[in-house]
Amino acid sequence: MRHRALVLCAAALAAVAAATSGCVALVTIAATALVVPSAPGASGLAAIPPPMLSLYVGAAATCPGLPWTVLAAIGTVESANGSSDAAGVHSGANAAGAEGPMQFEPATFASVAVVGPGGAVPPSPYDPSDAVYSAARLLCRDGAGSPATLPRAIFDYNHSSRYVAEVLRLAAGDAQAAVTGATPARAGRR
Repeated sequence: MRHRALVLCAAALAAVAAATSGCVALVTIAATALVVPSAPGASGLAAIPPPMLSLYVGAAATCPGLPWTVLAAIGTVESANGSSDAAGVHSGANAAGAEGPMQFEPATFASVAVVGPGGAVPPSPYDPSDAVYSAARLLCRDGAGSPATLPRAIFDYNHSSRYVAEVLRLAAGDAQAAVTGATPARAGRR
């Protein structure tokens, strides 16, 4: 399996601290590099439904440098990868007004909406393909293609330092699982 390296160096960690007012408890990453595979391992990510996993990998490829594991982590936190029955995931909106499996605010979705492979026309925040590809577009626009600005892009997605820490923790676990074949601990918050 070919891997691309995502180096989380001191500058990236400093960016997390700056983006979140220094209140982030990060996962300890051995040395200074984390290998993020360009494709998932076969056995480690069973908690993500295969269609969603495929969308995360494909959508990340539209933004050079964006790890698919970040999209997977956001999808896990926002809607348990589309499997949550919480308000707003499949229809309507949650209490904050967010819609779809990637929990977009309507105006934000309208600004980045993309019809993903096999998606709805016009694009819909409830269509998993459209939602994931639109999330990749939003994250890329906000700098997620660079390790130095990835934490800020995640913070822009959801203005919470806890959210950034949780997404980075899950993404690191997915990356490790894809490399080693271990199953990461995953549970959506919704």
